[in-house]
Amino acid sequence: GVPLRNQLLGVHAGLELHHIFPKNLLYKAGYSRPEVNSLANFTFLTKATNIEVTNRDPLEYIPKYEELHPGVLAAHWIPMDPELWRIENYLEFLAERRKLLAAAANSFLDELAGGMGPDIEVGPPVIGDRASGIAVDLGEDDESRVVTDCRDWVVERGLAEGVENYELVDEESGEALAIFDLAWPEGVQLELTEPVALLLNEPQEVGQAAAAYGFRFFTTVEALKAYVESEVLEAEAA
Repeated sequence: GVPLRNQLLGVHAGLELHHIFPKNLLYKAGYSRPEVNSLANFTFLTKATNIEVTNRDPLEYIPKYEELHPGVLAAHWIPMDPELWRIENYLEFLAERRKLLAAAANSFLDELAGGMGPDIEVGPPVIGDRASGIAVDLGEDDESRVVTDCRDWVVERGLAEGVENYELVDEESGEALAIFDLAWPEGVQLELTEPVALLLNEPQEVGQAAAAYGFRFFTTVEALKAYVESEVLEAEAA
C-alpha cells in the first residue's frame, strides 16, 4: 500500500527479497533449486508483508492483495492471469514474468536514451577514480553455489556431509513441515552432536519448525562455520 524504498522507517519496514512462489511449495512439487530461485520468482516486500505472506500459496494470497491494493500486481510486474498463479503452472509464470520484467527494463533504458529519464543524483563523479572489476557468475544459481560450498567446507574438515533441500517431516502424520537449505539431522559429527540446519532467506516459521524439532539452525554460512570451528572442531581437538 506504499511506494517501496530502502529508506522506509520502522522495525518491519525494511525491504526484503521475497519468493513470489514459496520455496517449500515448489520443492514439494518437484521443481529444481535453479527454477525455485529464478530471478523471475523474486520481488521486494517490506519485512512486515513478507512475514504476513510467509509460505502461503500464490493462488490464495495474490488475489487478496490485488483486491486490497488495486494495481499492486502491475507494480510488481506480476502476470494477471490467475491460471499462472497455480503451482503446476510455475514455469509458465516465470516465462510471462520474464517478458514483463524485460519490457519494463527496455522502457526504462529507452527513456534514458531519449533524455526522458528521471533526474536523479546517483552518487559522486567517478572520473579519475580507479576502476575496480566485479566478478559476475552467470552459471549456477548463487544460493545453490553457497549451499554446496558450505557443505563441501564441512566435509573437508572431516565431518559429515550435509543433506541439501532436507525435508522436515512429522514422524506421526507424515506431513512435510519445511524444507531446509542444508541440514545434518544426525549432527555434523554423526550421533555425537546436535542436529544442525542452514536456513538462508527463510521465513520465521521455518526457523520455528527447526527449533521445535531439535535443530540448531543458522541463517548465515558465517555463523554455521563459526559454530563448527568453535564448538565442534575445538572440542574434538581437546
